[in-house]
Amino acid sequence: MKKLLYSFILLIIVNGQLSTVNAQKTDLHFTVKDVKFTMKAIPAGTFQMGNKNGYSSENPVHPVTLKAFWLGETEVTQELWTAVMGANPSMFVGNKLPVEQVSWDDCQEFITKLNTLTGKHFRLPTEAEWEYAARDAKPEKQYVFCGGNYMDDLGWYDENSEEKTHEVATRKPNVLGLYDMSGNVSEWCHDWYDGKYYASSPSDNPQGPAEGTYRVRRGGSWNGFRSDCSVTARNSNPPTRRYKAIGLRLAL
Repeated sequence: MKKLLYSFILLIIVNGQLSTVNAQKTDLHFTVKDVKFTMKAIPAGTFQMGNKNGYSSENPVHPVTLKAFWLGETEVTQELWTAVMGANPSMFVGNKLPVEQVSWDDCQEFITKLNTLTGKHFRLPTEAEWEYAARDAKPEKQYVFCGGNYMDDLGWYDENSEEKTHEVATRKPNVLGLYDMSGNVSEWCHDWYDGKYYASSPSDNPQGPAEGTYRVRRGGSWNGFRSDCSVTARNSNPPTRRYKAIGLRLAL
């Protein structure tokens, strides 16, 4: 009885931290102007970020510890973007297609308006959060792509896309229930890009360099090579860049 009471007291003492983790065991569902979307719970944890057999920008492999967070089940769709922004900038048009031709700066405007509508604090994921979630949030997982090693089952890239985007969530998800993190559209991340950042990255919740010229994007795209779709591949563009193969995924 004393042991049980002691455990309960410990829970109360650290309640500020535990409430965050426990809350995120449940997926979150939102509706904005009749458009529904889901945020998947990503548990806190530690993993080895990078790829010792990858490009120099993917090295050195280093430990990263992350707090629990939520990540969009899919890329932001055109119907959600339009509901928030009132217009659709995409080249390939369809409600359930991922929005594209949006710059990093455009994404910040979208997120600001979405937060006003919902009262939440949506944001872009950090590069570390993105890779951790794509790896199933399990340090022992060494899949090449998000959810497995056979890209054709998992996403759309230059060999199977027929030169266009496809509706979200039409390929297999990873174990966290996340779709399209490999292929379809490349996804903007929060961080400034630095090809040598891994050598000096902090281990706890890294946020990327303090400044830079390019922003990170991850995940490959419908017109990208198979190798660009790996969970460790790093790419970047100026934050003003709009392109038919770049979109976004929300974090919270």
